[in-house]
Amino acid sequence: MKTVASLDDLRSQLSELRAGGKTVAFVPTMGNLHEGHMRLIARAREEADVVVASIFINPTQFGENEDLSGYPRTLEDDKKRLIAEGCHLLFTPNRDIMYPEPDLTRVEVKKITTLHCGASRPGHFVGVATIVLKFFNQVQPDVAIFGLKDFQQFTVLKTMVENLFLPIRMIGVDTGRADDGLAHSSRNNYLTADEREIAPRLYQILQQTKAAIESDEASFASLTRKAKEALHEAGFTPDYFNISRRLDLEPATEEDRELVILAAAFLGKARLIDNIQINR
Repeated sequence: MKTVASLDDLRSQLSELRAGGKTVAFVPTMGNLHEGHMRLIARAREEADVVVASIFINPTQFGENEDLSGYPRTLEDDKKRLIAEGCHLLFTPNRDIMYPEPDLTRVEVKKITTLHCGASRPGHFVGVATIVLKFFNQVQPDVAIFGLKDFQQFTVLKTMVENLFLPIRMIGVDTGRADDGLAHSSRNNYLTADEREIAPRLYQILQQTKAAIESDEASFASLTRKAKEALHEAGFTPDYFNISRRLDLEPATEEDRELVILAAAFLGKARLIDNIQINR
């Protein structure tokens, strides 16, 4: 695996690869890589000749009182994992490269970004869309791979790609999980041993709610209240628990068939997100 930190070096490497007729799959990350990321790299190898990953902790997607300064920085370990998984090229730009002065441009996907995480983290998805579009313009991949643990993020970015006519095929990879169901996440590192025992309850409650919907057990409003109560009882502080249409993430009605339940909850220092899809 080659590692490049400058835009000129990135473009030089990609130019050589494309001159040889190679297709490119891209996996953007913020580092502190885990098994979930490795699933994305593995899928990227299936989809293209060359796998390009990036590591950049994007400051514009962190809000006030969020964990930018404390976000884990594990570059050397990350490189070892990427090499072992078969990544070909790693791009590690700094802030000056990604946000050159004067820094006057932002990318906004409207409406969908005001829901769920967007409601509790204002400006977050502007930062996400801006940095991903910058990376897309730099790497110009044939295909981009994202995890579906952050289902809203994938939907926002897919919408951006479609609206801006970007020639990039977007692929979402199912959430990687520990044996007890906890979704792989860099923020799991913030959990204490006791909190780690509690954390799988988030996914269990999602599964229970899915089963209740499939059996028409109760109204969506009732199931949402019950789920939040269960999270409280388990020791979480719920941020949101929403039953939504999968297409646009708007609140679902009883007539909607393709659903996704989106949830976020605080457990100690960690803010955990997860989701589960339903076809009725």
